[in-house]
Amino acid sequence: MSDIATSLLVGVGCEFTYETVGEAPSILQVRPARPGPRICSESWATVPHLPYHDYTDLYGNEPRRLTLPNGRSTIRYDAQLEVSAEPDDYDPNARELRVEDLPDDVLIYTLPSRFCLSDEVAVEAWDRFGGVTPGWGRVQAICDWVHGTLTFGYGTSLPSTTALDALRAGTGVCRDFAHVAVTFCRALNIPARYTFGYMPDIDVPLADTPMDFCAWFEAYLDGRWWTFDPRNNQRRIGRAVIGRGRDALDVAMVTTFGAARLENMTVWADQVA
Repeated sequence: MSDIATSLLVGVGCEFTYETVGEAPSILQVRPARPGPRICSESWATVPHLPYHDYTDLYGNEPRRLTLPNGRSTIRYDAQLEVSAEPDDYDPNARELRVEDLPDDVLIYTLPSRFCLSDEVAVEAWDRFGGVTPGWGRVQAICDWVHGTLTFGYGTSLPSTTALDALRAGTGVCRDFAHVAVTFCRALNIPARYTFGYMPDIDVPLADTPMDFCAWFEAYLDGRWWTFDPRNNQRRIGRAVIGRGRDALDVAMVTTFGAARLENMTVWADQVA
């Protein structure tokens, strides 16, 4: 039996409505990743009923494949999760590892990617953060700087916006905050991977905007991955990772191959009383 003093029940889920011309093969990534919070219950529903199959991608994520038919389709995922009542793990003494000491499967997260062009900010990264003591403090310094430099605003970026675009504009959404921080980390040879998922508003002021998926990143220090969040810049309770990758390109919520238009998207992540 779970210790009720150290765990919480959170309801998460999403619903998408698409209008499609012809068939559109699609990939969905909305289920919490495993290992992760215990899934107490979950349900999938599509209207009309659609066959599907799940698979494991290159990054260990578990997306679902299905084909949207011609016309209108609705996809809904709903789950209850048992999450830790403690905020994100924290260790100010966590050390950076030399590149030669990194595990083979971590090396890819030191390289530039589609949205995180770390090679193009190398000089700026070392100028800004090269003098900061390596380790947790340097990653946190990057988060502090990104949090204080970018202005958050819905609709201020496009799916094609890169970290460099967000830096020039000085604005973005949580996806852009994560991309910029990942880019600076990689420029300093700190492995960093883009992460997205559900994040309820627990022990923080309730947002006055509709719930959405959230993005943050993980840095590899002292032999493990640690959560960092340049958008909120604080430890949070109840995060449920859905996907991890080099950047947002690897972990899109929905990828469609065909003429499919998103008509509506609803996301929820709330503590269950």
